[in-house]
Amino acid sequence: MLKCYKTNIHTQKLDRLDEILPDSWVDLSQPTEEEISRVADITHVNRELLAKMLDDDELPRIESEKNATLIVIDVPSFISQEDKYVTYPLGIIITSNNYFITIAPKGTNLLNDFRKNIVKNFRTAKKSRFLIQILNTAAASYIKVLDEIYREIEAREDTLQKSTRNEDLISLLATEKTLVYFTTSLKENDGVLDRLSNGSVITLFEGDADLLEDTIIETHQAIDMAGLYRRILSSITNTYATVISNNLNNVMKFLAGITIVLSIPTIISSFLGMNVWFGEIGTNHASAWIILAISVLASLGVAAWLKKRGML
Repeated sequence: MLKCYKTNIHTQKLDRLDEILPDSWVDLSQPTEEEISRVADITHVNRELLAKMLDDDELPRIESEKNATLIVIDVPSFISQEDKYVTYPLGIIITSNNYFITIAPKGTNLLNDFRKNIVKNFRTAKKSRFLIQILNTAAASYIKVLDEIYREIEAREDTLQKSTRNEDLISLLATEKTLVYFTTSLKENDGVLDRLSNGSVITLFEGDADLLEDTIIETHQAIDMAGLYRRILSSITNTYATVISNNLNNVMKFLAGITIVLSIPTIISSFLGMNVWFGEIGTNHASAWIILAISVLASLGVAAWLKKRGML
């Protein structure tokens, strides 16, 4: 999808354009080949530079080519309740002929506040500021998602204290996978921010350096949060794996003890039931009760001994 916006200098609001003009924002979301070709023809950006962003596995980096600079970052994206979040690349191209292009191969809600003109001091003509505002929004979105993940970890922990269902453990595994994606992507984004802070990639105007510094701080905070939550989650899963294993051992130990106790009457009755003379017990009318009493007493004795040894 191709959309074009430009800030109205009179109303300071974002207007939707029917054509691509200088100082406008070209918003490409899951673009087609035709849309990429159209943007390349109008903005004079190398088509190959635009086409690279069709790959979902593009890594965060900065790449310059002729009249355009491509900045790629990873942004969080919710895919499903089962698989949680993953990260997808977002490409930002700043051209020397005053075009600002964003390319999201999978689409993203990260730019919705810009599209709705909610972000303060947002102007399509201020390209350096616009870029840093997008980076700042991306860092804030990671922190927001990480807060949600931590609340979910606590909820799962409360659930696991009551019962250990496979679904809960699988959900924790998906959450841990999300944290791995986030940690990797945030560190790569941090590398991009470090290069931008040098001032050699884009020109930083008044206030841009401070905003970029805030973005770097938020990114470092998100990295620390993702690492901490991952360690907490790993500790929880290891603890419950140990608890499950211990419970299984206790069950097996109990079943082994019960099997030994219940085998005593079987042994006694089998022995006394053989076709062999056992004296008066064979002709005694109370022999069945005698055998039953012997079996019960023997079983209770063995059960008491096993209980003392911790097997029951």
